Order: sequence, then structure tokens, then C-alpha cells
Amino acid sequence: MKKWYAVLGDPVSHSKSPAMHEHWFGENAIDASYIPVHVPAGEVGEAVRSLRTLGASGWNVTVPHKQAIIPFLDELDSLAEAMQAVNTVRVMPDGRLRGSNTDGPGFVRSLEQAAGPAAKEEKVLIVGAGGAASGIALALMQEGYRHVSVCNRTVGKAEYITGKTGGEALSLAEAEERLGEYRILIQTTPVGMSTARAGLPLGLHNLSPDALVADIVYSPLHTEFLKAAMANGNRIVDGLGMFIFQGALAFREWTGILPDTEKMRERLMREMGYSDVEGKTKELSEK
Repeated sequence: MKKWYAVLGDPVSHSKSPAMHEHWFGENAIDASYIPVHVPAGEVGEAVRSLRTLGASGWNVTVPHKQAIIPFLDELDSLAEAMQAVNTVRVMPDGRLRGSNTDGPGFVRSLEQAAGPAAKEEKVLIVGAGGAASGIALALMQEGYRHVSVCNRTVGKAEYITGKTGGEALSLAEAEERLGEYRILIQTTPVGMSTARAGLPLGLHNLSPDALVADIVYSPLHTEFLKAAMANGNRIVDGLGMFIFQGALAFREWTGILPDTEKMRERLMREMGYSDVEGKTKELSEK
């Protein structure tokens, strides 16, 4: 019988996940489909019951339901438990629902594609202290990164994360002053999104040109933060890699197959009007 999967969110119509997973199913000769499901706030439990009744084999969870879905699951993996956030659900052979989170591990894969495994020895600074920052910090710790600090406008929120992972909690002003100490800088706030206010969460004038700068936003592909980093001479990691790798890890959770992420990046880059040149993202046009 044909399997089917879904992504739950509010909103969800903009999601690129259905097209990505449908392509991977076809590429790997898997008889399955993937659909977007709009689930308003407060209706997550009803949605989960419906998915079980209708025979879904698994689903992804996006904003704003990554925490709300947890009470309706039977078990969590260690990272989802630590994060208290789920983005992937697998229906186990016995019918139990297992929640996991591939967002942080997906980012780490994207980072190491650019920086290599030696990145584990570098000092890392995460900008922001929301759910994405927490997930990335925990995933970095899980993968063996030993020097991960967090800066945020509200230092108490940064302290909440570093209380779990170690490292320092800094104000944005302190972080800006000490940027020269870090070789990996990760921007996790919504600043720079096409739907958010423009600007930079902190200035990069003290950042070493040798540092690697990442942003988890992929619309636009080059945020103001990444443009400032490129102007400073830094290598960059855009947010598209995290999106693709989190999807690929979810796909593996369901099928046991890690799909081709390089071809998917090329495909999505073409759709977005960009091109990869010698492994470094270049803008073709300003939009």
C-alpha cells in the first residue's frame, strides 16, 4: 500500500518541504506521497488523531506546533527531549509515535560541510536565544563542540541555554566587543528575514576575517547579516543547507535512506534564482 507523509504548520502553504520530499521519493523509487496540512493553533491533538486514523507513516512539524505536539506523542529521542521541541514524527511498527528533532543536527551537517570536522575545536558564538538557538547549541554539544557561547538581548535567556551546554552567556554589547575571540558565528534570530525587520543584531567590526559566519534564514538567501560578513571578507553558510539537511535526516528517519542533498541544493537554488559557483554562494541578482 502506498505510504504518505505530511508537514503540519500554521501557515504551511509556503513550505518547500512537500516538493523536496516528493522529489526524493521519486529519486529513490519509493511509492509515497507528502502533503502540507494546515493545522490551526489548538487543534494539534485532533490533527494527530486524524493522521493516525488515516494511516500516515510520519510527518514533519513546523511553527508554531513544535512544542504543542509533544503531549500527543508516545516517546521522544534524546535531543527532542532536551530541546522540548519536535520537528519529525515517525509511526513505529507497533503504532507508537516517536518524536525527534533534526533541525539542530541538520544545521551541524551544513556547518561542517563548509568548515570540516576541525570546527569542533573552534570557539563558537550563537546570536539569539530562541528555540532555534537552543536546538543548535544542544546539537553542537552532542556532536562534540566544546566551546559554544550564546549572546542575546536578554542575557537570562542566553543563560538558560548555556546552563545546559556550558559556555558563556553574553549581552549583545559584550559579544560585539569580543567578536574577535570567535571563529564561528551563528545568527539565529529572525532579523533579516523577508517578513521581519531589516538590520543586524550586532555589528561585525570586531570580527576576524578568518571567521566563518552562518545564518539560519534562507529567505532571502543572503540576509543583511551575511552580506555584512561577506563585505568583511568572511566565508558564509546560508540557511538553505540547514533546511535541506533537516529534511534529509527526517527522510532517513522514515525510510532508512539519506537522500542526495547536493542535487537538492542545486534544484532549490535554481528555483530561487541563484547559482553555486565553486562551492560558494553567489547572488545572480538583487531582488
